[in-house]
Amino acid sequence: MKATITINADQSVGKISRHIYGHFAEHLGRCIYEGIWVGEDSPIPHTRGIRNDVLEALRNLNIPVLRWPGGCFADEYHWKDGIGPRERRKRMVNTHWGGVVENNHFGTHEFFDLCELLNTEPYICGNVGSGTVQEMQEWVEYMTFDGESPMADWRKANGRDKPWKLKYFGVGNENWGCGGNMRAEYYADEYRRFQTYVRNYGENRIYKIAGGANVDDYHWTETLMREAGAYMDGLSLHNYTVPGGFEVKRPALGFDEAEWFETMRLTLHMDELIRRHSAIMDQYDPKKRVGLIVDEWGTWFQVEPGTNPGFLYQQNSLRDALVAGLHFHIFHRHCDRVHMANIAQTVNVLQAMILTEGAKMVLTPTYHVFEMFKVHQDAEALALHLETSEYELDGGSIPQVSASASKRPDGTIDISLCNVDPHREAAVSLLLRGLGKVANVAGRVLSHADMNAHNTFEQPETVKPRAFDGIANVSEDGLTATLPPMSVVILSFS
Repeated sequence: MKATITINADQSVGKISRHIYGHFAEHLGRCIYEGIWVGEDSPIPHTRGIRNDVLEALRNLNIPVLRWPGGCFADEYHWKDGIGPRERRKRMVNTHWGGVVENNHFGTHEFFDLCELLNTEPYICGNVGSGTVQEMQEWVEYMTFDGESPMADWRKANGRDKPWKLKYFGVGNENWGCGGNMRAEYYADEYRRFQTYVRNYGENRIYKIAGGANVDDYHWTETLMREAGAYMDGLSLHNYTVPGGFEVKRPALGFDEAEWFETMRLTLHMDELIRRHSAIMDQYDPKKRVGLIVDEWGTWFQVEPGTNPGFLYQQNSLRDALVAGLHFHIFHRHCDRVHMANIAQTVNVLQAMILTEGAKMVLTPTYHVFEMFKVHQDAEALALHLETSEYELDGGSIPQVSASASKRPDGTIDISLCNVDPHREAAVSLLLRGLGKVANVAGRVLSHADMNAHNTFEQPETVKPRAFDGIANVSEDGLTATLPPMSVVILSFS
């Protein structure tokens, strides 16, 4: 089947914030402990307790921002339990995620150490649900105040003389649910109160993020923007791709084409959610000062058999890779409003980049999409017109091809493409206007003949990028390309 894409290389439609490629690491299952933190006594090679193989893999993604400590965990997290000598830190029960003991060995200092090792922006989520205004105020002071005060002195006594740089701070998480079961009107007032004490110390300037809507709760967005929009820099949105719904949930592997199609259709719903929430935000913020922060997104399937249900450990297949690619294209289209997006989650939880088992590590198909698409970070989004055939199944249809294009500062143009059809190739005719003569074009592709294809510790390279050989008819103003079924492709023009 065919698709026609016209790209105006000299027409920027906005900047693709690098923070759209953000990540989320919660104290959930084996994300932090075992996945990232193994401790300073571990035989697994590490840097100050943070495992080296995971560090190296994540550095390769140019992670722009990392959200921590939750999630639902954030609204039962009390930061003072996670500082000071580790052997003296308070142990607690992680009531949300598996009922296991949390020893608080990975706390504020360890998190900032991780961010510095990754050269990534920290994004702290504060406790509104079970915390106090004083607790949140003191945490910000502990992290960012460069002077003499009880919290700054405490930080210094714990080994950190200079304050950290902290830009992103979330004032609560899912306060409509696990963060307090609040009404929008109540949370709007609580947000106004709490954020008052999230202060800027010295030259540090905090970008305050209000806890936003669950999926299509437009009343929540309306209320927050009306009552508290002037006090926020960002407003979050949470939406997961859950075939079958949360009450049923489908398996991560062993699915059929009907489940493949449903997953792609649900993924594309993100576009409608962003459009409708953005329209409400536009009424109160026509200059788009407040960013939409999609700080939880991704697939949510049944946990792997034999694992703790509360750990949310699931396999990651080619299907997840297509989900990631489609999401990024949607975020790019709305780059005028979407400032950040954080996939859930980084290691061993939900749609993870990396899976670990003891000292072993494997990169997932989703990891490879993040690596392929990192060229879009902070690039200029280009005007693009797409005409594509439909992928049809059982009376339903969705576009077969999805595309996005951007220009790097050095002039290189990158075009990413997804073919969601599991059976048919897509013959793409690509027209580039305003570029001048095409000197070089190179491509990579992520694909497999089996929709359930995934990487394991025994076979870690079943799904990985390879050179793309489907380019033909290169001319001064474009080319044709044949996309394999179920594929993600990146083309670079220079």
